[in-house]
Amino acid sequence: MPSVLEWNDVYYTFPGTSMPALRGASLRLEYGQRVVLLGRNGAGKSTLLLHANGILRPSAGTVHIAGTPLDYSQHGLRIARRQVGLVFQNPDDQLFSASVAQDISFGPLNMGLSITATRQRVSQVAVRCGVSDLLDRPTHALSGGQKARVALAGVLAMEPRVILADETIAGLDPWMQQQVFVIFNQLVAEGTTVLLATHALDVARHWADLVVVMESGCVVAADTPAQVFADQTLCELLGPPDPWKETG
Repeated sequence: MPSVLEWNDVYYTFPGTSMPALRGASLRLEYGQRVVLLGRNGAGKSTLLLHANGILRPSAGTVHIAGTPLDYSQHGLRIARRQVGLVFQNPDDQLFSASVAQDISFGPLNMGLSITATRQRVSQVAVRCGVSDLLDRPTHALSGGQKARVALAGVLAMEPRVILADETIAGLDPWMQQQVFVIFNQLVAEGTTVLLATHALDVARHWADLVVVMESGCVVAADTPAQVFADQTLCELLGPPDPWKETG
């Protein structure tokens, strides 16, 4: 059975720069996995995720979704973005409609769903993400935590096979983080793969099935939490688990 998502020896250099952001990055994700992506700022985490559904196109290497090479035609990209949903680090980069309901509706309507089917999708994901009471609210009037949940709901409305969440829990209070992980766990139980890019080492230790470590545009490790955190070199790369111990 093919992997749900695979990057094969992917290289990418942003226009106007000379230093590659990705340098032969390779990674395989299986169905129904809880994945945490770690790495220092600038390691290439966000750039890797932006290649998963064709927002960026590699200068070399390939991306496969369910065993099929990503097709960069307009039609192919629509299919890819139904299968691989990306929740951006900043919800303001994702929310653009006048109201919450309109924003969550955008993806299903673009997929060609009827208005009735779209309303049903919106209602289902709004309940799951705890935003049913916000559907008539303007997106610009939401709090940071509300925006994060609405952005996630908009991705879930597409019913993707993979959810890629780029620092989604950053800046959320502990209660809101817990609610997000409840959603993630429900998705994984249904067979969806969830990848969270984060700096939270405790999340990697206690939640992930697979921990992926990036450095200088390369995937340098992809293993169980036990194996990754038993590797002293990787632990030094990721930094001290309690930075205050280094400064106190």
